[in-house]
Amino acid sequence: MSENTSLQQQLLDAGVHFGHLRKKWNPKMLPYIFAEKKGIHIIDLNKTVEGLNEAAAAMKQIAKSGKKILFVATKKQAKEIVTDCAQRVNMPYVTDRWLGGMLTNFGTIRKSVKKMQSIEKMLEDSSISINKKERLTLKRDMEKMNKVLGGISNMSRTPSALFIVDISHEHIALSESKRLGITTFGMVDTNSDPNKVDFAIPANDDATKSIAIITNYITAAIIEGLQERENEKDKMDDSEEEQHDDNAPMSLGEDGEMGEDGAKKAPRKKASGTRRTTTTAPKK
Repeated sequence: MSENTSLQQQLLDAGVHFGHLRKKWNPKMLPYIFAEKKGIHIIDLNKTVEGLNEAAAAMKQIAKSGKKILFVATKKQAKEIVTDCAQRVNMPYVTDRWLGGMLTNFGTIRKSVKKMQSIEKMLEDSSISINKKERLTLKRDMEKMNKVLGGISNMSRTPSALFIVDISHEHIALSESKRLGITTFGMVDTNSDPNKVDFAIPANDDATKSIAIITNYITAAIIEGLQERENEKDKMDDSEEEQHDDNAPMSLGEDGEMGEDGAKKAPRKKASGTRRTTTTAPKK
């Protein structure tokens, strides 16, 4: 309870509770609104803490299973925060512009990423002779592509989940993820529909401090999931080594035979004396 109280205080200090003007509200956000003050809706921070904990727990499990979570935030005030958090946990991100079909037409997007990577290799390779004008053109093309596709350059397949800062602003990304059945997490302000995402976090999605505290909390949960995954891998490796030691080759006896329990059998005693022979009388 004390943890939730301290978290609520941090959310309050960051201004997470400030919503939009009353005239811009979405009626479906009514369960998440605490009150109205001077024409502005105030978000219930108890609901924010509940949604944040549920989202963090789900993201932790996704990260623990080794799957990817795509961070989406193309708003000016959220770009740097989301880029930094996504890079910390080695997750893909989109912070410049969402290209139509980035999920539903992922094959074509992947080709563009490969083209960008091939241009980058070409510019780095000194053995390839390129004149100054061509090099400048290729460099400009690469920078333009990297601005949009740089965050998903290491994403080889569609992600398992999306974390969206403003679901109204990123409606194309949201609709594409819904079409593919991808789990969605989102910061939902009073002007948005919380039913459009699987895990809604009612919060102010315009203030920098509000975006920072929510995104950092989510990132911390992902880090915990990744650490648990690494610990499980280490335990598995240790158990495999122990099994390998237990299955070490067993020693052979003097006559090359081995007991069922791995112990040497006692060597056979050689028979002493002469072998008895029987003779038959010749037939008359």
